[in-house]
Amino acid sequence: MEKRTCPECGDVIKGRIDKKFCSDMCRNAFNNKQNSDTNNFVRNINNSLRKNRRILEENLQGEKTTLPKQKLIDKGFNFTFFTHQVTTKNNHIYTFCYEYGYLPIEKDLILIVKRKAEA
Repeated sequence: MEKRTCPECGDVIKGRIDKKFCSDMCRNAFNNKQNSDTNNFVRNINNSLRKNRRILEENLQGEKTTLPKQKLIDKGFNFTFFTHQVTTKNNHIYTFCYEYGYLPIEKDLILIVKRKAEA
């Protein structure tokens, strides 16, 4: 019978025949490496999306809120990053960061909304 080795540390695996790692520590270390955002570019985009979502959430009061665009910019909102856009029947294009969205309206004002959960 061939000796199986741990893919993380290279030690010999003892125990069950279907065991893949020598210890929980090696299994966790291996999976953390596999599942981490090793690409800095992806990690930075995800951080920007989460930050934009948090800023929209913090500024939404009730169902809709209107505020100056500069207020979002001052809090660090980056208009380059968003998850999706929705065009309404009236051809208004709402830009969303997950469930929070915004619509630029006249004179540098921004309308903030939260998308309702679909049934």
